[in-house]
Amino acid sequence: MATLSGPQTQISDESLGELRMIVRGDVLTREDPGYAAVRPAYNAMHPGRPALVVRPTGAADVIVAINFARANGLVVAVRGGGHSVAGLSSVDGGLLIDLARMNGVVVDPEARTVRVQGGALIGDVDHETQAFGLVAPSGIVSDTGVAGLTLGGGEGWLRRKHGLAIDNLLSAQVVCADGELRTASADTNPDLFWALRGGGGNFGVVTSFTFRCHPVGPIVAFAGVFHPVEDAENVYRKFREWAATVPEEISAMIGCTTLPASENTPPEIHNRPFIVTGALYSGDSLEGQKIIQPLREIGTPLADISGPLPFAAVQAAFDEFFRRGTLRSYWKSTFVEELTDPILDIIMDKARSRPSDRVFVIAFQMGGAINRVGAGETAYSERSANWMISIDGNWADEADDDRVISWVRDAWAEVHAHGTGTQYLNFTGVEGEGVTAGVESAFGQNLVRLAEIKAKYDPQNLFRLNNNIVPAAGAGI
Repeated sequence: MATLSGPQTQISDESLGELRMIVRGDVLTREDPGYAAVRPAYNAMHPGRPALVVRPTGAADVIVAINFARANGLVVAVRGGGHSVAGLSSVDGGLLIDLARMNGVVVDPEARTVRVQGGALIGDVDHETQAFGLVAPSGIVSDTGVAGLTLGGGEGWLRRKHGLAIDNLLSAQVVCADGELRTASADTNPDLFWALRGGGGNFGVVTSFTFRCHPVGPIVAFAGVFHPVEDAENVYRKFREWAATVPEEISAMIGCTTLPASENTPPEIHNRPFIVTGALYSGDSLEGQKIIQPLREIGTPLADISGPLPFAAVQAAFDEFFRRGTLRSYWKSTFVEELTDPILDIIMDKARSRPSDRVFVIAFQMGGAINRVGAGETAYSERSANWMISIDGNWADEADDDRVISWVRDAWAEVHAHGTGTQYLNFTGVEGEGVTAGVESAFGQNLVRLAEIKAKYDPQNLFRLNNNIVPAAGAGI
């Protein structure tokens, strides 16, 4: 097996047998029948081929797995939902801790909170919370893992009204590198709680999260309008004008890509480049329909799926764009204060010159509640920008790797030059750049404090397959 020190090590049958006796969940080697059934990673570039997989059923199993990894000096990857674009939830030759079996969700409708295990997907959470007309702010693809999304920040359809996922995190239970299960909250281990809110998987394996919920749905006003790419000038500029007028209950986006034929998408957009505008109103659905109506009146759409829709359906509306294990992916993101003319010109140019049909050039409306949190209040530091631009390189053929990755980097650099200098690590690939790529620009002044907390909870950097924060010099716990 791959080790932290470099040379491979051999795990004896006796040690493996002892591990299997203690773990209640699955302990799988490549020879075991269940190995092939492990939930695959999102990014087909990084499927991973671990030498050993532990699929815990609870925190006790996670503790055992971490202790085993530490005792043997093993390289460890943690897979919550497996949606790491950078492939950081995959490992070759090391130990994969796959939390797929830990997907429990428990709602307290009176307290308006939800407790979510570390292997749950967004769709698992929405299914439970929407039974009570509640939502825990998360992402925009139902197949995304709650853990990775949250630890990186977590931007979704409620971001401008209720903030990021981390802004609604009340507490977390974390198995740290020493094998200890700790509670992190505003009152207990507050330094760890601060670091978890944006610091990624650097500090341990989160076995459960407790979130604040908000009354939203089950029916919401949603806009999903598809336009021909030939009408880009008109659509992008009118979208920008509309976005400047809307209240915080609206969270919106605009992007350009191409999709293959599917029963889940309108036939009018199959296999042709399109621009999609999307928006959700988190208040009264009738009022929301009035506010999003101008989006539906831009140009002559190819298709329009707008209307009053179940919130859970909206959460799954973009699933077709990001099917697990079907595409190779390399993304880069950056934040900008406003969609100025020069930035809009770059975005439109890149939308029209994509090197692969499945490349997705997206602008996400930010601001609102996100920006009412101070840059130092959470590890996630970008609290000033009103827009995030994501250049999502997606393609099928390995032969196109260099060409698409190079295009994404160049496109990103053009936009980044006009931005705030920060990145969203959940949307940042590290192919050939190392796991610390983008960390400094993402965390800014918060990086010094993060390095100190990393040294406290993981001084040996056991958790290094992530957007890695190098431990500052200092003793651990």
